[in-house]
Amino acid sequence: MSVATQPGSQRNYTVPLITICALFFIFGFITWANGTLIPFFKMSFSLSDGAAFLVATASYMAYFFLAIPSSWILKQTGFKNGIVLGLVVLALGGLIFIPAANSHSFGLFLTGIFVQGASLALLQTAVNPYLSIIGPIESAAKRISMAGICNKFAGMIVPFIMGALFLKNAGEVEAKIQAATGDEKLQLLNDVLSRVNTPYIVLAVIFILFAVFVKFLNLPEIQPEEDVVDGASGQVIHHKSIFQFPHLFLGALCIFVYVAAEVMAGDIIGVYGKELGISPDIAKYFTSLTLTGMLIGYVIGIITIPKYLSQQKALRICALLGIVFSVIAYLSSGYTAVVFIALLGLANSLMWPAIFPLGINHLGKFIKLGSAIMIMGIAGGAIWPLIYAWLKDTAGLDFQLAYFITVLPCYLYILYFAIAGHKVGLKGK
Repeated sequence: MSVATQPGSQRNYTVPLITICALFFIFGFITWANGTLIPFFKMSFSLSDGAAFLVATASYMAYFFLAIPSSWILKQTGFKNGIVLGLVVLALGGLIFIPAANSHSFGLFLTGIFVQGASLALLQTAVNPYLSIIGPIESAAKRISMAGICNKFAGMIVPFIMGALFLKNAGEVEAKIQAATGDEKLQLLNDVLSRVNTPYIVLAVIFILFAVFVKFLNLPEIQPEEDVVDGASGQVIHHKSIFQFPHLFLGALCIFVYVAAEVMAGDIIGVYGKELGISPDIAKYFTSLTLTGMLIGYVIGIITIPKYLSQQKALRICALLGIVFSVIAYLSSGYTAVVFIALLGLANSLMWPAIFPLGINHLGKFIKLGSAIMIMGIAGGAIWPLIYAWLKDTAGLDFQLAYFITVLPCYLYILYFAIAGHKVGLKGK
């Protein structure tokens, strides 16, 4: 994919790349904080798994509803102002947690999470295509992997920061809340829910300061070429509709199932560990194991793509690893099963870096809308935990079987997209 540049100019993308990496750190911190909020709200409000997983639903469904409107907002504001707006809204979403804590309202907490998800939809719609097209499309996975390291490093430290703040003495506190009644229970809820106030006020201040920094930063606007050049014939192809790119919609579905698999491996691993009889005070750190696996995978991607591995081949390998690790986790028990769930982080690592550029490849003037459609696929993270909870709690399946049935189809489809789906409708590819 080529981009429109000023004649005779050589752009330096070091500062934009560093800025985007910082944004990916923010994405990771807020998104993976939801993994800590799930057991926190389950403890505080005595929720079922299905109700607690509404945390993920509220966050990820925002992407589905706000991604396409985000592309329109970015068209009006431009890349940089869109980032500034997204950061401000992200801060406001976190501040909603304060009245939610004061009123003991789980619904208001979900509202704040949805607002945060809406802001992330805007930010992700802006930065992912930007990151893909500031250099050769063939090496986009390498750049996204660099940003991904920042994203997952944030996710790795979240359980230690937010977990220490929110889930301190979780087992003991949960037992006290369930046993208490009347004023005693209200006081316990006040004490527990007030734990969110200081962290989210601090985060809001950080996001506002970063928005001011970005506002005065020189970030170049990059525009894709209006038309697409066919790789085989060299002829310019004039597309009139986004629906002339079937590989885009297959890619959006691939993002859907990938995010579903990532959330299952990252957010659900703590619940999975508790089902295996592991102490909640230990299980709260399991998300960091998954993210460590992803971090290792990103480093491998930076070293190997595109010099040793194409994006397509890396995606095929990752999909196969996802299938193998899912089978072993199902057939194992105890800490062995947890380890292979965590290793799904390694399998998932290069999926987003490979899927996104393959999905928006050769879109030309449709890249902003196409990117928004890809971002809508993040809604997979909203639905899959609920399917898992339904299979386990309502259908009565063993929790390991329910997990296996939920994630295996994801990796099978990703393997299809890596082999054939990314080429559908692209002549000469």
